[in-house]
Amino acid sequence: MDIYIKNMVCDRCILVVRQQLDKLGLSYKNTQLGEVELTGNPSAEKMQELRSNLKELGFDLLDDKKSTTVEKIKNIIIQLIHNVDEVELNQKLSVILEEKMKMDYHYLTGLFSAVEGTTIEKYVILQRIEKAKELLSYDELSLGEIAARLGYSSVQHLSQQFRKVTGLTTSQFKQAKENQRKPLDKV
Repeated sequence: MDIYIKNMVCDRCILVVRQQLDKLGLSYKNTQLGEVELTGNPSAEKMQELRSNLKELGFDLLDDKKSTTVEKIKNIIIQLIHNVDEVELNQKLSVILEEKMKMDYHYLTGLFSAVEGTTIEKYVILQRIEKAKELLSYDELSLGEIAARLGYSSVQHLSQQFRKVTGLTTSQFKQAKENQRKPLDKV
């Protein structure tokens, strides 16, 4: 039995969900971002307890197919952008999503917009800017290296998008004392 979980955005999220499954005695084969493959069919009471425990931790069990599909799209985008070793940003996002989701991109964009109230493209931009904020905070890479790592065609393109989204230049962001980054599940 597969269950789908909203707001699983990193390896620590997977660890926390596994801990909850273990705590409830629910056995599973596979756990990945947004999805858990349970072995067997747990009782309704166990599922409600899992739902309640996960909700306390900021997760949600997804019940409908549309929300589940949108969550899968978000997880693919997050993996592409935030897991630097696996960056495939040179390939078109539409191709990546069609291959991984086994669905038509036009259907996916319409569904995503209807459920989230924003486009896939805007969501990608927001995720890229959050990753840029993270990399700028570390102050280990040049702006050119950050732009290349995130698949931008130029430093200027990154800078323009960064300012449009944040209202700050990259230099102003680096000089700001307070952390202006957002958790990935809040983007």
